[in-house]
Amino acid sequence: MESWLVHSGALGLDNLELADFSDTGRGVKTMRPFEKGQKIFTIPHSVLWTVEHASSDPILGPALLSVQPPLSVDDTLAIYILYVRSRESGYDDVQTHIAALPTSYSSSIFFTKMELEICAGSSLYTTTQHLNEQIEIDYRELEVRLLERHRELFPRDKFTIEDYKWALCTVWSRAMDFKLREGDSIRLLAPFADMLNHSIEAEQCHTYDPSSGSLSVLAGKNYDVGDQIFINYGPVPNNRLSRLYGFVIPDNPNESYDLVLATHPMAPSFELKQKIWKLSGLDDNVTVPLTLNEPLPDQVLRYLRIQRLSESDVAEILSRRQDAPVQKISNSNETEILEFLIEAISGLSAGFKLQLERLEEHLAEGIYHPSSNAWSAAHVSLGEQKVLRLTKKRAEALLATVASGTGNGKSLSSTPAQCAKCNKASGQLMRCGRCGKVIYCGRPCQVAHYKEHKRLCQAIAGK
Repeated sequence: MESWLVHSGALGLDNLELADFSDTGRGVKTMRPFEKGQKIFTIPHSVLWTVEHASSDPILGPALLSVQPPLSVDDTLAIYILYVRSRESGYDDVQTHIAALPTSYSSSIFFTKMELEICAGSSLYTTTQHLNEQIEIDYRELEVRLLERHRELFPRDKFTIEDYKWALCTVWSRAMDFKLREGDSIRLLAPFADMLNHSIEAEQCHTYDPSSGSLSVLAGKNYDVGDQIFINYGPVPNNRLSRLYGFVIPDNPNESYDLVLATHPMAPSFELKQKIWKLSGLDDNVTVPLTLNEPLPDQVLRYLRIQRLSESDVAEILSRRQDAPVQKISNSNETEILEFLIEAISGLSAGFKLQLERLEEHLAEGIYHPSSNAWSAAHVSLGEQKVLRLTKKRAEALLATVASGTGNGKSLSSTPAQCAKCNKASGQLMRCGRCGKVIYCGRPCQVAHYKEHKRLCQAIAGK
């Protein structure tokens, strides 16, 4: 990478060099030791690739700013990359950076139909299909809104849909995201820093300084001379690694399956159940990640308990409970949701084209060449199926507990009237004067509990 970045001792890059590694391909090698937590290098704000820099370019900027509503962050960065790559002069340093980028990617949008079929049934399979469709739609829209209007800036032979897909993958695989003050965020590409590969063994070690606008990389672990420097993308499952970064990690401890929970608006007592979901911190349409460490999160059970409530139980909860239910409501309700969940997970598992055992055989026999697209697809499918099987096993264990009668079989209707604050069931009980539903043992408890009860009170009153 022959630019000022590599030769700048002030940034610390003279202690590093690009190198090819057998296990990861192109990466960054250190020429000196670093201790964990020590700063390795800093990239200043002036050379970061951001929407701000794209918009401030004297030639490209006016064209971008003429598009209303503005392009998305990813589209802006992708166009910026392609624009600089297409220029014959004027962008020497950044063109050197682009020249060091891969000429192709192995993200799932570049899988052949046969390669993608290996993970049929997985979330990656569905997401990739939708993503390819969306990319075509976005590109056609980009043509109308920008490319056709400024033909002199965007020669069509250098801004094809394949070029666009390459630039998008550059952004997805190399951009870094940081949260700023007041809830804002920034997405950026940092020359040289974007050559660092991912390792789950390194701690997250890249930071952004909002005051200076610079990005720094710290040592996520101890390094010796000749070691490859890594950063950590976070706890990312293989389906996302393949889709965004073009690689997978065998036996990834962060494997997950996104379970979508939804209820039709025409379902019985839907609006009342919406109130209970809201009070429980849920929506009527939620996506819950199932993981190896937590294959059946409590959030799934809480959602389904509310979804399967009878009309009488809905009324009982809204009239007598200060909070939405988080524990088992009754044996019948718990049995219903667990039987449904087991059936649903079985259906999802059966939907995989290649079942887990067959994939394990193929991988063990070397049918898929290591690090190939087919090999990556196989590992994605394998990981998701393992998670789903753990989820089913956990649900079956819970169902067995309910069937054996060892669980709490108390139903809503058997719970005596009690104070919403202190839980006392004796004494002179009084109802909330506003909603007439929640009960207290006296004025002190009512006043003390008002902040908690306010949400439910307004929900019951329909305000």
